[in-house]
Amino acid sequence: MSETDSFIEEVTEEVRRDRLFAAMRKYGWIGVLAVLLIVGGAGYREYTRAQERANAEATGDMLFAAVEENDDAARVAALTALDVPSPEAQVVVDFLTAAHQLADGQKDEASATLEGIATTEAETLEIYRQIALLKAVVIQGAAMPIEERRVRLEALAAPGAPLSLLAQEQLALVDLETGNPQAALERLQGLIADANATAGLRRRASQLIVALGGTPEAADQ
Repeated sequence: MSETDSFIEEVTEEVRRDRLFAAMRKYGWIGVLAVLLIVGGAGYREYTRAQERANAEATGDMLFAAVEENDDAARVAALTALDVPSPEAQVVVDFLTAAHQLADGQKDEASATLEGIATTEAETLEIYRQIALLKAVVIQGAAMPIEERRVRLEALAAPGAPLSLLAQEQLALVDLETGNPQAALERLQGLIADANATAGLRRRASQLIVALGGTPEAADQ
């Protein structure tokens, strides 16, 4: 390689280097900002997770303290006074409150608490709403007008609904209450035959069929 060629290469390399340094001076802040954003984002995620974990632990401690009170009335008072940080935690508190209200003989209050879960505007899983509705209907029993009870139970008993079979069991009791034992027997036989029925549900249905003078049909295997 001639000295001229070597000189040209050196000049070209210097030009490239100067351009690179100029570009770094002009645009280097973008790379620095990107690094800061990545590091900051990771730090924020870790901080958020730590806060969520701390909130969950604090909520758990409050719940344990509330249910360790001496009697159900005191537990209800302690649970009602809790200020929890999320709708999901509030659902847990409300279910516990309703359970202790019922244990303390506060049926109307327990039903109202469950109705609150079912009708809350907060984002709540639909299964929790349905559980609350079914529990409220069962607790109120004959105190709820029978047609209103039937309408609520039929909505819960829709095909594919998660509590369909339990609602069908309650509808059989409504059939009996309205003087229609044949309809009750048909519902109960249907429960026994349903492949999704639990052993406990089949047992209760069979006992009620026998009490009504019928014979439980064998479930399909």
